Amino acid sequence: MRLCGAMAAMACVLSAAPAEFRVRFETSQGAFVIAVHREWAPNGADRFYDLVRAGYYDDSRFHRVVPGYIAQFGIAGDPKVAAVWRHRNAPTDPEHGTNTRGTVGFAMVTPDARTTQVYINLADNRRRIDGQGFAIFGEVVSGMDVVDRLYSGYGETSGGGLRAGKQDKLFEEGNAYLDAAFPKLDKLMRATIASPDR
Repeated sequence: MRLCGAMAAMACVLSAAPAEFRVRFETSQGAFVIAVHREWAPNGADRFYDLVRAGYYDDSRFHRVVPGYIAQFGIAGDPKVAAVWRHRNAPTDPEHGTNTRGTVGFAMVTPDARTTQVYINLADNRRRIDGQGFAIFGEVVSGMDVVDRLYSGYGETSGGGLRAGKQDKLFEEGNAYLDAAFPKLDKLMRATIASPDR
């Protein structure tokens, strides 16, 4: 991990995120960029900023990609790192905006139980998930075609079930489990804070 060691990740909450920042994701399908707007969801933006700076998302998998719905990531490939953050909830943010195509928010069981998993809307999901506490904090500003190409053949079977408690193996065995059981999942190689013009 770049900023914090795996077991020191709990100390990685350093400060509030900038009002606006961009994160570049390098994936097995290419690169995409998310622009984060802190005013939309300050607590979510701060958590995302901390996780990116800590290198939490590096070498992980897009474990839940459902066509016409969402692409989800955010379980660390190293089970020791995932365990540090698994139950570390970010405070609630009120909903802001709507879950339209390309917007980004934290997956959750309840609004006060957001931890590390993030979804990207692949379609206009306003009718499906608005009003349930999903506070968007950013949007894909380049590379949405890359997001659209992420492997979706496994649907819910490779990593759905956050609310149903069906992700234990992902946390306990990480990439070793996913790569053996679902070898076609796309990889998230690296996430970095990007310069404003990227």
